[in-house]
Amino acid sequence: MTAQPYDTLANVYEWLTPDELLTPAGSANMFAPLLEPLKRPARILDCAAGTGQLAVGLATIGFDVVATDASPAMTNCTRALAATHGIQLEALTCRWEELPDQKFEPFDAVLCVGNSLAHAVARAGRQAALAAMAGVLRPEGLFVVTSRNWEKVRTRGSGIELDDRTTERHGRPGLVVHAWTIPETWEEPHYLDIAVALLANLPAVTTEHERLTLWPFTHQTLEQDLQTAGLTRSTSTYAPVAERYLVTAYKTAKNHGPSRSNTRSQ
Repeated sequence: MTAQPYDTLANVYEWLTPDELLTPAGSANMFAPLLEPLKRPARILDCAAGTGQLAVGLATIGFDVVATDASPAMTNCTRALAATHGIQLEALTCRWEELPDQKFEPFDAVLCVGNSLAHAVARAGRQAALAAMAGVLRPEGLFVVTSRNWEKVRTRGSGIELDDRTTERHGRPGLVVHAWTIPETWEEPHYLDIAVALLANLPAVTTEHERLTLWPFTHQTLEQDLQTAGLTRSTSTYAPVAERYLVTAYKTAKNHGPSRSNTRSQ
């Protein structure tokens, strides 16, 4: 099987995760206000679930959650985390373009967070991914996406970012290094090398490294692509100085017939 992005980094992903998102409760607290209008158990798809912190956290507070990720290693992490917390949820290894094949019942909300959308290959791939996500969302359903501020990334250009302190997880300190390769144009693939050096048994150092290929986009382009996918932007936290931002959108209703039972409360 061909390795997928994060198959290697799944082993050390906790060292890449901010403290506030490190637990299911912390991740759920970050996004729960956006989902508060939904009646529980509303159906939620976390379609770039990573290690499952958000999916498990949302399931813990009463949502009916399905978690998908392109990385088998990440899917295994999600299943293990759910089992640890005594949570039953469906976790599948599934790429965005494979979502229509799953024959899901429509979801009340679809989440694509953690800068995941930049892994879609070029604009055509991104539009196809958004269309696939919109396709499993009920009419007027909520879509949430987060992204790096790629304008800032490109302004900084190629270079190495080294954390100014170690990050400790499970009593093991680790040092994280990001190395960016930024081409001249937006349309070319951008590369991010991530290395995590675990320092628990000095002088021995264990290092996990993976190169990620990314296709960036401006915030205006993202809004255009959402519209193309039938998603109407509602809110955006984008600001020129922000490192990351969050966008919410709603699926354009093809008709105004009765909503499903788990629709947003009035």
